[in-house]
Amino acid sequence: MTETEAIVLPVERPTPFDPPLEMAGLREKRPVARLAYPDGHQGWLVTSHALVREVLADQRFSARAELRHVPIEGAGGGGQPAPPGMFISNDPPVHTRYRHLLTGEFTVRRMRLLTERVEAVTVEYLDAMERQGPPADLVKVFTGPIPAVVICELLGVPEQEREDFMSDSAKLSRPGLPREEMMTAFLAMQAHMKELVLAKRASPTDDMLSGLAKSDLTEEELTNIGFMLLGAGLDTTANMLALGTFALLRNPEQLAVLRADPGGVDHVVEELMRFLDIIPFLLRTALEDVELGGELVRAGETVTVSLAAANRDPGRFPDPDRLDLRRASGGHVGFGHGVHQCLGQQLARVEMRAAFPALFGRFPSLRLAVEAEEVPLRTDMLIYGVHSLPVTWDVT
Repeated sequence: MTETEAIVLPVERPTPFDPPLEMAGLREKRPVARLAYPDGHQGWLVTSHALVREVLADQRFSARAELRHVPIEGAGGGGQPAPPGMFISNDPPVHTRYRHLLTGEFTVRRMRLLTERVEAVTVEYLDAMERQGPPADLVKVFTGPIPAVVICELLGVPEQEREDFMSDSAKLSRPGLPREEMMTAFLAMQAHMKELVLAKRASPTDDMLSGLAKSDLTEEELTNIGFMLLGAGLDTTANMLALGTFALLRNPEQLAVLRADPGGVDHVVEELMRFLDIIPFLLRTALEDVELGGELVRAGETVTVSLAAANRDPGRFPDPDRLDLRRASGGHVGFGHGVHQCLGQQLARVEMRAAFPALFGRFPSLRLAVEAEEVPLRTDMLIYGVHSLPVTWDVT
C-alpha cells in the first residue's frame, strides 16, 4: 500500500484491551492517513496524540451531524442536522448556549450529594451481590445498575420507567440493528422523555431536568437533551466499569496496586481511561482547507480521530501498551478534548472512584468464572466493552 492510498478503518483487536495493531504503524508512519468511508467518502484518519488534540481543539473542524461521514458500516452518517438540544452534534455558538445551561446544573452541591449517593448505591448492589452468592454476571448485578440508577436519579426518571429506558438505549448503540427496530426504540425513548419533561415543568423536583425546565429551553430541546444525557450516562460508564474490572482481573500485579492503596484510586481511574477505549474514535469535518500534519485536509472532508491510538502514543506515554496504575496519565483523551470534552466526566470519575475499591475490597478473591477468551466483547456496538462479565469468588 502506498502512502497516498486510502485505508479502511482497522477494527480487529489483538486483545480485549488493545486497539488494532495497525494503529501503531499508522501513528508512526502516517499519523494523518487517507481513510475510505463505507458511503464512498474519502476522508482522513488521525492517530497521534498531538494531532488528535489539535483537531479536537480547532474549531475549523466541525462536529455538526449533517457534515460527517461515519467509518463503520451500518452506523449511519450525515445528511440531517442534529435535532434541537443535541448539543454534542453542534458547533458554537449553538453548542455554547446548551453547554452553558448544562454546566450550571453540574453544581458543587449536586456533585457532593451525588458522590454520597453513588457510594450508597455501590454498597447496596454489593450487598445484593453478596446475598445472591457466586457466580454472577457483573454487568447485570453491579456495573450496569450503578450508572443506570445514578443517571436516572440525576435526571429524575421514575424508578418504574428505568428498565424501558435502559433497554431502548442499548438498542440505539448497536450498529446494524434493523431500521424498524431502531426507530421503535428511538420513538419510545423520545415519548417517555417528553412525558417526563412535561411532568417536571408541571411539578419540578430537585433534579437536573427540573432545573433545566426553568430555563428558556423549548419542550423539544429539553426532551432531546434529556434523551442524550440518559443514553450517554447509561452506556459509557457502565462499560468503563465492566471493561476496567476485566482489565484489572487480567493484570493481577496492577490489581495488587489498587488493593494496597485504595486511596490512590484517582490514578487508577485516569490510567484505565487512558488504557481502555470504550469510545474508540470521534468525528470532525473540515469547514475550510486545513493543513494538518503535513497533509491538506479539504473543506468537507471528514476526519476520524482515534482516541485509542492517541492514548497509546509512545511520544506522550512511555511504554503505552502496559497498564500501569502508578502512571501519571494526565493529558489522556479518554474524555475527548476541546469545547466538546465530555460534560459528564466528573460524574463518571465519581462512579469509578467509588466502584473499583469497593468491589475489590468486598470480594478480595474475585476472579473470572470463565476463560478470558469466553467473555463476550461488544465489538458489535459503537460503545465498546463487554456484554457480560461472569465472575465468582470464595464465600467465607
